[in-house]
Amino acid sequence: MEHRELIKKVVRDPLHWPAFGFGLGLIPVAPGTFGSLLAIPLWLATPALWWMQLAVAVVIFTFGVWVCGVSARRLGVHDHGGIVWDEVVGMYLTLLVVPLEPLWVLVSFLLFRLFDIWKPWPIRDLDHRLQGGLGIMLDDVIAALYAACLLLFSRFLW
Repeated sequence: MEHRELIKKVVRDPLHWPAFGFGLGLIPVAPGTFGSLLAIPLWLATPALWWMQLAVAVVIFTFGVWVCGVSARRLGVHDHGGIVWDEVVGMYLTLLVVPLEPLWVLVSFLLFRLFDIWKPWPIRDLDHRLQGGLGIMLDDVIAALYAACLLLFSRFLW
């Protein structure tokens, strides 16, 4: 699908808006990277109470399964590169294990993007095996888990 045609489709259907990160997924170069950045203001806006952050994580994940699945079906592409809500959720989950310090946020971002792009086992397998919104979301959740584990280990050593 041509980029101009994609933009028209996304703009005409409000359901695509959150799936495409409110336009960030339409950036022609590295849309997942830009979509991941959307998680930072969301994380900053969430009160630093573990139960509140967990509740937000559950809500945005559940919403993501639905909205990414519907958006993918309407586009006719399983996991279109412009669908970045999964990156928003993955990055948000990664940020839950770090303190509110710029260096930790930067390292979180870099580690999440590394695992999301690299897709070590079982991420790549899940990405290819599972269809629909759950398949779109789970590979990023596992990338977040890998990044979070490394971050927690780094904080322990620090």
